[in-house]
Amino acid sequence: MEEIINKVANSVLEIFDLEDYYPKGIRAQIDISQWLIEGFLLKEKDFREELKSYDWAQYKDQFVAINCSTDAIVPAWASILVAIQLAPFAKKIINGTIEDLEASLYEELLSKIDYSVYTNKPIIIKGCSRKPVPMRAYVLAAHYLQPFARSIMYGEACSAVPLYKTNSKV
Repeated sequence: MEEIINKVANSVLEIFDLEDYYPKGIRAQIDISQWLIEGFLLKEKDFREELKSYDWAQYKDQFVAINCSTDAIVPAWASILVAIQLAPFAKKIINGTIEDLEASLYEELLSKIDYSVYTNKPIIIKGCSRKPVPMRAYVLAAHYLQPFARSIMYGEACSAVPLYKTNSKV
């Protein structure tokens, strides 16, 4: 009987797993509609009073997305005012959804990685994740890896989809 050889483990493939870069911390979303009359009408004086009495400390050291879940037309200053109230407590504040927040966190993290360690190597951007990795993070990772990688694939080593390959061997 022949010995079973794990060719994937012995290959020069580099796995780029976005989960490895997943920022630890609580994510929260603040819905401005909670301070609007019937979820749609912003009355400035009432809005400001609601913000003054709100417990912002509950967002200490959290990543926070500010949005409005209704179709209300909310002036830009409303989100900015909420962000100013949050600023002393939250780690990061964005205007958008939780997915936008995740993308923003990855954009910040991925821009700081030294990709030169992947020079002239075949890379697999790991596809399956247990954490909420947004599609924008995969696209951004490929963008940063492309100038260095010999090839880029997506998925798992046993079933990777080829995405990019250089024309020359450097």
